[in-house]
Amino acid sequence: MSTIEPQELASRIGSGLLSFPVTHFDDQLAFAEDPYREHIEWLSNYPVAGLFAAGGTGEYFSLTLDEVSRVVSAAVQQVNGRTSVLGPAGGSVAAAVAQARAVERAGGSGILLFPPYLTEAGQAGLGAYVEAVCSATSLGVIVYHRANAQYSADTLVRLAERCPNFIGFKDGVGSIEQMTQIATTLGDRLTYIGGLPTAETFALPYLELGVTTYSSAMFNFVPQFAIDFYGTVRQRDHATVFAALRDFVQPYLEVRNRVPGYAVSIVKAGLDAVGRQGGPVRPPLQNLSPEDHADLERIVERAVVPALV
Repeated sequence: MSTIEPQELASRIGSGLLSFPVTHFDDQLAFAEDPYREHIEWLSNYPVAGLFAAGGTGEYFSLTLDEVSRVVSAAVQQVNGRTSVLGPAGGSVAAAVAQARAVERAGGSGILLFPPYLTEAGQAGLGAYVEAVCSATSLGVIVYHRANAQYSADTLVRLAERCPNFIGFKDGVGSIEQMTQIATTLGDRLTYIGGLPTAETFALPYLELGVTTYSSAMFNFVPQFAIDFYGTVRQRDHATVFAALRDFVQPYLEVRNRVPGYAVSIVKAGLDAVGRQGGPVRPPLQNLSPEDHADLERIVERAVVPALV
């Protein structure tokens, strides 16, 4: 069981870079625990503030409840206290409650609450959804603000009043106006996390809104680059940030944007490109084409690998 109090977790995750480790599958697309543990071991040697096991880049949407539990448990055991491990919950309210409890039993430190499956809902319903999960666990809960789960400032205020373990807001929408309203309304009651795809692109402008951290998918395969980039953002070193965006992040985005779902596939391909094991993605995602994989390898080799991996 986690020994980290929710407010302590909030402080920890706001103090450094976060990431979503990929979930490894074998050729039959079953969870491959040994390469996953090897990957977690590698990442844990870098100064990362928290890892979201079985998260979005970890293909949460394709995992069963048992697999979520196994993935989180393996990550917690392999990290062995070097950083915080958070697990996922989402889908129907019953599924989200079951997943949150499974994460807590597996020793996770917190919950990232994904949107409910498909269903469109008003603010009262979304608030009840979050409150049900917060009530089901003693762990700190972070809401993922995206898709069909977009929370108003008023809803977040009510949740903050009713749920002491509601600790964080991860933005996957990208509305500066809405983010400004939320941050100015709730202040330091919540920890704010950048959660847009390839969050490095938005790191500088979001920092000015009090979003002190973000989840980096690139950390999976170029961890030193990701840590260094985060440091330059926190220092507001605009020239270095813009150079890294120009030389690596933007060419990477060009490949990522070629096919829907490549946001996950390209991370696993990145691991292959630096000589580590990424493995396949589960359908409906698709692996990078040979041509796209070759383009990614050239981008990584030219811009990142010699100095930063």
